[in-house]
Amino acid sequence: MRKPEPSAAGPDSDCQLCPRLAEFRQQQRRAFADWFNAPVPPFGDPAAQLLIVGLAPGLRGANRTGRPFTGDYAGDLLYATLADFGYSTGTYQADPNDGLQLQNCMIINAVRCLPPENKPTPAEIRQCNGFLGAEIAELKRLRCIVALGRIAHDAVLMTRGLTRSRYTFGHGARHDIGDNLTLIDSYHCSRYNTNTRRLTPEMFADVFELVKEQLAAG
Repeated sequence: MRKPEPSAAGPDSDCQLCPRLAEFRQQQRRAFADWFNAPVPPFGDPAAQLLIVGLAPGLRGANRTGRPFTGDYAGDLLYATLADFGYSTGTYQADPNDGLQLQNCMIINAVRCLPPENKPTPAEIRQCNGFLGAEIAELKRLRCIVALGRIAHDAVLMTRGLTRSRYTFGHGARHDIGDNLTLIDSYHCSRYNTNTRRLTPEMFADVFELVKEQLAAG
């Protein structure tokens, strides 16, 4: 498995800031020595106007492959939708070596390391928030952020020092968060949400229609 390639704003491969996550990472390294098993760096275009923020790496997805939303069901819907809206070139094959490239889009997780049961604690979300904020600051052309789920929504607000009660999460909700930046909410594209029809492909596409409108508005 390729080595981690964090940006200057990201944690190193043996980050110890969250002891529970660091210990869980070591467990995964012992169990799956050929997996990525490190803080997962963002993936995409450094000149992006669109940033997609997820929750955290999945066990057999990004924690295994080293690329956000790669190798799990959520990535199937996300990358298919990005292709439909012209944010990618190449073909997504659930493999970090598939040659897929994003254009005008970046993907990152609110928490960089795999959490047990895919549930980071509030303290771990806060600890990793500095890295998220630094990555957002590096995107000089950023205009729109899509938050996949409430935790991602709250994490974006945290980077801006904004009060959650003033920005209610809701699928398709749009929020002006300052500096000509818009936050758009979506239910997470997880298998559970799509299987229960909480999120349909059509509902997910509607979110990216909102992004298109927002970016076209200038």
